[in-house]
Amino acid sequence: MTTEQSDRAPDHHVGATAERHSRLGWWHHSHPTFSALAGFFAGMLFVIAVPAGFAGVLRLLFSYETAERFFPLVAIGLVVPIALLAKRKTRRFGIYMAIGMAVTALVVVGVASLVLYFMVRLDG
Repeated sequence: MTTEQSDRAPDHHVGATAERHSRLGWWHHSHPTFSALAGFFAGMLFVIAVPAGFAGVLRLLFSYETAERFFPLVAIGLVVPIALLAKRKTRRFGIYMAIGMAVTALVVVGVASLVLYFMVRLDG
């Protein structure tokens, strides 16, 4: 192995590592469905986790009556998706987050209404 070859070996190894790292991470930045999928599932999580977490924190801090009175303040959380929709750079993510929120809300309301319907029909 000559001196020239030994000098190239570390550069080749660094280049291969950087190339492999860029191949594995490219979809986080430029894949067309990454922001759509991430936004949709973030919207689903937002609809389920934010009200539940807010209610839990309120209940830890206050009595039941006070927590019930303050629970509508959870609507302040809607500032996050609205802000995502307003900025051009995050608009695609925000659109799919809003879609995920709407679909999740529709599924929850639909299932709850069906369960209530069958419970009333079978009990009555």
